[in-house]
Amino acid sequence: MNELEFNIRLYLTGTMKSWTDRIDSTHQLTPQRFIFNAMTELFNSLSDEDKELIRLRYVERLTLSEIASRYLLHEHTIRNHTNPTIKQVKKIIKQGNELSIKQKSP
Repeated sequence: MNELEFNIRLYLTGTMKSWTDRIDSTHQLTPQRFIFNAMTELFNSLSDEDKELIRLRYVERLTLSEIASRYLLHEHTIRNHTNPTIKQVKKIIKQGNELSIKQKSP
């Protein structure tokens, strides 16, 4: 499981919130809090249908073909609905990692 899939699974299953709340009781902007807040904002902006497509792809681990056949859509349509969100999640993770590096630097 790669970092992208791991973070999406953590977020969509509610585990990320639980871990973030345990790690970050100071309410300072930690890398974990940054990622959680940014992903919350991103996923709140999605339609229920787009969230479901991402959930099926990254939590249920269905292939694009399986999702497309379930919803009678083309794989290209599934990609069009999920790829912009996936690109945003990658960017969020990268920014969180950069924040972590900055906080570790003297």
